[in-house]
Amino acid sequence: MVIGLVALLVTLAAVIAAAGHAGYLAMLTSAAKKRPGGQPAADFAKKRYPIAGVGLGVTLLALLIGSGDTAGADIFAILLGLGGGVGSLKALQSTQSRFRKGDF
Repeated sequence: MVIGLVALLVTLAAVIAAAGHAGYLAMLTSAAKKRPGGQPAADFAKKRYPIAGVGLGVTLLALLIGSGDTAGADIFAILLGLGGGVGSLKALQSTQSRFRKGDF
């Protein structure tokens, strides 16, 4: 019971982190398309979409696995969720820092 609750909390946090990265890219693309000369920023964001998609997919898979009844599935979901969430968070930070520096 406790492991299931921990798995739920970890995987939900991971999904939120992955969705945050995807949402940031969507807002970046939208803003870049509205302003003149924003095409390089839109292209940069477009190149980062697969990373965000994989992170979101992994964390959603972890959430699905964590909905099982066995402790083994919950532990696997925790590990998968942690990996996907940390990866998405690092990718978001990398995207933000590269965009702020203008490395696109």
